[in-house]
Amino acid sequence: MADLSVNIGELQLKNPVMTASGTFGYGEEFTDFINIARIGGIIVKGTTLHKREGNPYPRMAETPSGMLNAVGLQNKGVDYFVEHIYPRIRNIETNMIVNVSGSAIEDYVKTAEAINELDKIPAIELNISCPNVKQGGMAFGVTAKGAEEVVKAVRAVYKKTLIVKLSPNVTSITEIARAVEDGGADSVSLINTLLGMAIDAERRRPVLSTVTGGMSGAAVKPVALRMVWQVAQAVKVPVIGLGGIMNWKDAVEFMLAGASAIQIGTANFIDPTVTIKVMEGINEYLDRQGYKSVKEIIGALEV
Repeated sequence: MADLSVNIGELQLKNPVMTASGTFGYGEEFTDFINIARIGGIIVKGTTLHKREGNPYPRMAETPSGMLNAVGLQNKGVDYFVEHIYPRIRNIETNMIVNVSGSAIEDYVKTAEAINELDKIPAIELNISCPNVKQGGMAFGVTAKGAEEVVKAVRAVYKKTLIVKLSPNVTSITEIARAVEDGGADSVSLINTLLGMAIDAERRRPVLSTVTGGMSGAAVKPVALRMVWQVAQAVKVPVIGLGGIMNWKDAVEFMLAGASAIQIGTANFIDPTVTIKVMEGINEYLDRQGYKSVKEIIGALEV
């Protein structure tokens, strides 16, 4: 068996397979299907400073080779997470990482401060695709200035590994990636969902209550792969690749493009055991190709 361990800054993963926030609950939901401790890292669903009810139904729609979602970060807030959820997941023997979201910089800061105190949470993933209410709803992550500003503010209070999740709905993904690196990010993860919509022709109505939503699944993979490849060449921090990874081959492609680790999202809804299958598939690929370590394939694309 090849050495599957990778590093994301100071964060050590037993293998490069992680779960994408919002697709794996808090990990506990999958314990009937797999030994979740075998996964390299579990990124739990988005956590905000205050409780959020999420968007009205319908908020999910199937699309060709993918899905749209407009769940709206439904969660019970960081205090509830600290008091009720953290005690249940703190002893899971893998990296439990919290995805942090907010609608103002001070929200991000206060949420990150609370999670910084939890000894068994070694990292956070900052979701900067959230609408900045003080900027008229424009997402923090669509301008270099906005992205760097929120990352700097969180970096000042958060002392562990800081991963920043990038939005693909931008003109230049490399410019945003460099900005968050300058702001103090230890790693970047990409891509978040692409903005899309679905229409019910018979009713002449949008399918989603919010009209537009985030598109994920196999259909977004070529866009995600291209952005990961571009960003990996533009920054010095480790890149975590996600977007349409459905099997081990997809995962290997992202690593060849420069990702140090990958996240699996939509595929978890189709096959709750997919993370383990991908991990085993990566190992078989390395053995077949004669690699001793998964690190040997990171950025090994020959162009």
